Amino acid sequence: MMKNTGELMDELMKEPNIGDYLKENHKYMINEELPVYLSNILKKKNFVKSAVIKKSELSEVMGYQIFSGVRNPSRDSLISISVALELDIDEVQSLLKVAGFAQLYPKSKRDSIIINGIIVKKSVAEINESLYDNDEKTLNQ
Repeated sequence: MMKNTGELMDELMKEPNIGDYLKENHKYMINEELPVYLSNILKKKNFVKSAVIKKSELSEVMGYQIFSGVRNPSRDSLISISVALELDIDEVQSLLKVAGFAQLYPKSKRDSIIINGIIVKKSVAEINESLYDNDEKTLNQ
């Protein structure tokens, strides 16, 4: 049985010994490195890395560095890659978690625009246009 984040937090709050907590809950921890996670998504969706990088509107060099693990992406770069990978909102949230970033938050105007773009399957350019039109920072600024 899987434990959700709330259950893990409750246990962590009650357990004074971090070693015991980690031993008991190791199977619920995020263990996959970002490049491996991205590679698995590429394989699952049968996408070509070069095409995804182009659709993400990131520089080619930066895109390849992110996929290879040479460079750590920003949250916005990872969102751009998520859009290019055609991930649904739950998959985007999972990818952000794996990378250690805050999930998209619907109480944030900017994040709401991005969430909407993901839901209605907009491209990175279209999401950036919506962000710009609403006086928000674009993903590739």
